[in-house]
Amino acid sequence: MQYLRTGGRIPIELPVEIRWKAPSGKLKEAQGETVSISSNGVHMTVAAKIRPQTPVTITVRLPLEFTKVPLVLHCQGRVVRQAPGATGLRAVIDDY
Repeated sequence: MQYLRTGGRIPIELPVEIRWKAPSGKLKEAQGETVSISSNGVHMTVAAKIRPQTPVTITVRLPLEFTKVPLVLHCQGRVVRQAPGATGLRAVIDDY
């Protein structure tokens, strides 16, 4: 399966939290940092191995310097790529 980038990415480092269900059904959670964000995806670093096509919930807290009010972005998506042995994870955003 190939994913083509349709929009520009914004390089920004923000704290990110990701949740998913393991193959066993157990709810898992990891924290990391965004590398870049686009209108339809997130590239992040997290210390977790997640299989491609795994549904994920992504939470990003946007800084007050940009938003002027507390703003939390909650996204539903799925993992599209993670290099073996790497902490870089890419997910497509299906809904937010």
